[in-house]
Amino acid sequence: MQAQSSNQSNWLRSYYFTRSAFSVVWIAAAIALAGQPSAAAFLLVIYPLWDALANLVDARANGGLQANLSQTLNVAVSTVTSLAVVIALGVSSYAVLAVFAAWAILSGLLQLYTGVRRWRTEGAQWVMILSGAQSALAGGFMIGRSLGAAPPTILDIVPYAGFGAFYFLLSSIWLVVAAYRKAHA
Repeated sequence: MQAQSSNQSNWLRSYYFTRSAFSVVWIAAAIALAGQPSAAAFLLVIYPLWDALANLVDARANGGLQANLSQTLNVAVSTVTSLAVVIALGVSSYAVLAVFAAWAILSGLLQLYTGVRRWRTEGAQWVMILSGAQSALAGGFMIGRSLGAAPPTILDIVPYAGFGAFYFLLSSIWLVVAAYRKAHA
């Protein structure tokens, strides 16, 4: 049982670090390519699609989709969001930001639930819980921004992705610290 718990902690550390690294690369690309509409559109579609893939892989590594309902729902929500972004790109940048806002709220609440559920077995999930809550709040902020006068750009999503990268990195580090403390207790 302890080996299984250790394997789970190793998995989560790697998973959280990988998610953080992807977000950092995405942010750099978004900043560098913000003025290129086709590249920005690709990045806007790929971001929620990556989230869907990451949740799918994590759920499968942790008992499957049926055992991880919140992640299964997050896979569906993130996949639908990618499709909605494709449609919104043909409408306006305001519509794109509104889609991201709705996604931030839904996926944040699902992440919060996943963090609470994992706390019982893994501990050190307070960062993911905080991240999920902040994601939902950021979604509210983005809705307000999508109703504003200034046309939104991909750069309006960069802070959201930045906080996600920070929280995933902090979660990975926190699990490393927890494992070190446990090994030396």
